[in-house]
Amino acid sequence: MIDQEQVHKVANLARLELTPEEEQQFTNQLANILDYIQQLNELDVSDVPPTTRAIDVSNITREDELQPYSDRESILNAAPEQEGEFFKVPKILNAE
Repeated sequence: MIDQEQVHKVANLARLELTPEEEQQFTNQLANILDYIQQLNELDVSDVPPTTRAIDVSNITREDELQPYSDRESILNAAPEQEGEFFKVPKILNAE
């Protein structure tokens, strides 16, 4: 299905320097992968609904809760520049 010449060509396009042993190893590994994909293609999945995951996963994140930071001065003092009670950052908009 895939030969060492094809692996060499793809490695060259990807700017990978592979030894002949690595080319042979990748040829074997890619051939095994492509054989497995061929086996999967032979399965009838017409009754299987499309999914994004093999198992159900639920979101276990917590709700965001606003909590004021008590030491605001230390944050402002750590900024490279400040202007009053605010961080001063470089202007990023065009003058136009």
